Amino acid sequence: MEMTHEFAQCAGREIHFTQWGHKNREVVVAWHGLARTGRDFDTLAAHLAQRYRVICPDTLGRGLSQWAVDKAQEYNYPFYGRCIVDLLASLKIDKVRWVGTSMGGLLGIYLASGPLKGRITHLLLNDIGPDVPAPAIQRILTYVGKPPAFDTLVAYEQWLRQTYASFGPLTDATWRHLTVTSHRRADDGRIVVHYDPQITQTLTSGVGRVDMWAAYDAIACPTLLVRGAASDVLAPETAEAMTKRGPKAALKLVQECGHAPMLDVPHQMKLVTGFLNA
Repeated sequence: MEMTHEFAQCAGREIHFTQWGHKNREVVVAWHGLARTGRDFDTLAAHLAQRYRVICPDTLGRGLSQWAVDKAQEYNYPFYGRCIVDLLASLKIDKVRWVGTSMGGLLGIYLASGPLKGRITHLLLNDIGPDVPAPAIQRILTYVGKPPAFDTLVAYEQWLRQTYASFGPLTDATWRHLTVTSHRRADDGRIVVHYDPQITQTLTSGVGRVDMWAAYDAIACPTLLVRGAASDVLAPETAEAMTKRGPKAALKLVQECGHAPMLDVPHQMKLVTGFLNA
């Protein structure tokens, strides 16, 4: 299925996104996690593009998107929300189905309860909830905020395999894909991560802070919650609470992974399509 790379001015910043299934009428937006890119969804997007127009943005400060100009004011959910509202307006899209992994799921909660309430018709939250345990946040900060540099892509791939082992038993081809799509070369020629290390302000700054439980409780659209069985980011008690309040999400457990399922293997993609097609 054909993929295109596209760019749009959103909230005054250039946002990169890939697009699949361009001629299809129904739209899926797939939004990645904190330190990842929209290219993580390539396999899922190609699968969904049999029926849907699929849009996979790089969040501000990641991948091929512009970095924030005022980092303290822009690396937060309200500003990301402005970006997606502008993106949908530029593409003349009204209704969307939302697939959000980790941070992309929290962004989905924020949007489905506010700026895009009534426009997000299906909300899939991949291993994320309104309450993230403090130890999990500290673990994420240890590798996102101070990433190392590497002499070779092979060394970078080994770091990815260790750092993101909780993604589950990925194939060698998938690890190589993640390596190729999520790096850049610094001025000294060394390999570094694709993102601005200041993106951690989403976790550490009070600017733009959103009460995610209040937002979750305001969601009215059908919601599916996918949880990695060994996840430390989505606690079992949080997942259980999400099935009983707000949109009363349906809960699906994915074995052999933690935070977060890649949604790129047949049984995981079946969960996604079964929900989106309903």
